[in-house]
Amino acid sequence: MILRFVAAVVLVYAFGFIGFAMTLPQPLAGEPTDAVIVPTGGPGRIARGLDIVDRGLAKELFVSGVDPEVTTEEFAAEFDVSSRTMDCCVTLGRLAVDTRSNAGEAAEWLKEHDFSSVRLVTTDWHMARAANEFSGALPDGTVIEKDAVVSSPELATLFLEYNKLIAAAVSQGLPV
Repeated sequence: MILRFVAAVVLVYAFGFIGFAMTLPQPLAGEPTDAVIVPTGGPGRIARGLDIVDRGLAKELFVSGVDPEVTTEEFAAEFDVSSRTMDCCVTLGRLAVDTRSNAGEAAEWLKEHDFSSVRLVTTDWHMARAANEFSGALPDGTVIEKDAVVSSPELATLFLEYNKLIAAAVSQGLPV
């Protein structure tokens, strides 16, 4: 009886992992939103967020989890952002240290603005957990559009992220 239960749990876990790894999200098409939220941490995220603002698909960009040591000028130089765009459209959040605190930091920023839709830009393998954390933290009624940055993750990265997703779901009381 116990062996069957353990085997069932292992099968559910394995099939869940396969489903997670095989259905990584894709970039969002030209769908406009009020704002873009980009948690730092993966290549291509910030560039994608800036491109969305440049194309007029969102009014403002919030970058969460920027190292407090990074100045606004250094950020602008690193990502080739004009001072006009930095002044009007880019806010750097410096408090977050992980995905959950990225969501909390972004929620505080959204409370200060009147945005009803946001585009969450993060790496494809990170999207499920990030969207789960953000949907629990952002103000009620906020529409979250998932915009994944495509990557080529290693199996170890997928395995670790799948386990983090399960842990986050359990800590929030399921379902994912």
